[in-house]
Amino acid sequence: MNAGQTWTVGVTGATGYAGGEVCRLLAGHPNLTLAGVHANSSAGRRLGELQPHLLPFADLVVQGSDAADLAGYDVVVLALPHGESAAIAAQLPEDTLVIDCGADHRLNDPAAWARWYGGDHPGTWPYGLPELPGQREELSKARRIAVPGCYPTSVTLAMAPALAAGLVEPEVVVVAASGTSGAGKSAKPHLLGSEVMGSVSAYGVGGVHRHTPEMIQGLSQAAGADVTVSFTPTLVPMSRGILATCSAKLQPGVTAEAARAAYERAYGDEPFVHLLPEGQWPTTAQVLGANTVALQVAVDPDAGRLVVVAAVDNLTKGTGGAAIQCANLALGLPETTGLPLVGVAP
Repeated sequence: MNAGQTWTVGVTGATGYAGGEVCRLLAGHPNLTLAGVHANSSAGRRLGELQPHLLPFADLVVQGSDAADLAGYDVVVLALPHGESAAIAAQLPEDTLVIDCGADHRLNDPAAWARWYGGDHPGTWPYGLPELPGQREELSKARRIAVPGCYPTSVTLAMAPALAAGLVEPEVVVVAASGTSGAGKSAKPHLLGSEVMGSVSAYGVGGVHRHTPEMIQGLSQAAGADVTVSFTPTLVPMSRGILATCSAKLQPGVTAEAARAAYERAYGDEPFVHLLPEGQWPTTAQVLGANTVALQVAVDPDAGRLVVVAAVDNLTKGTGGAAIQCANLALGLPETTGLPLVGVAP
């Protein structure tokens, strides 16, 4: 691969939060050039009207999102609502690198797709979480990649090392707080500022959130056995970020030292996953705008449980940054190319 080689990128759904984040990151990428932005609902308008922070691309005119509109790019990023990616992707050339930020191609099990999303299963693509064992090799030769959901990114990376090492029983409990951007950019009454400010609310309670089967899939892969997940998401008054608190019952004899050692082995060489020093706990602020995950592990000896807390920016490592990270791998670029490792503070 020539270090100076460049590829053109088209982003559809570019007027939404996830698509806008992909565009933001492309502005600083030395090898990927944003050549077109697409969104059926906004076709004909300047991107600067809809995403005023994307100053380098303000004069790009939004085009439609049909497959014909997306032909000709080296890389196509689909940042569309669930259920809208598959039909478009099926019409794109096989040699085009297509990265789907939606759920259409994440699940392996057609029955799980039918239960959680309905309709025919669109098929499974390589899963875009390079930190899972074996995934880098699969992604490095892929031309179709499914970006993980934001909640599954935090939860899978939080619990995979413990399950892979056999430190805990395969029953995981998760309570995760998310900012409002996780719900997308469409106007929704419960996301109005007057509804959200000063309030925290639970939603998708009782195992009904659509990210649950994706967590089960990833954690079961890590454990080599079926894993159950009890997941309760909460909405908190911030624009972006996820803080996931995950726990599982410890196997007999597992110490805090053994638990920490397992995470040090798993993530010691990972550029985007950081096990914090003992006593320091993750915050969403420290990963704001960065393609990083901050983790901390603890053993609750009285409850006999492992507790892992993970912080991630749902729009960066949780979506847009993951798309760029996977594109880097698929194109033979260094994985960290164009991706921020440092958050924004304050």
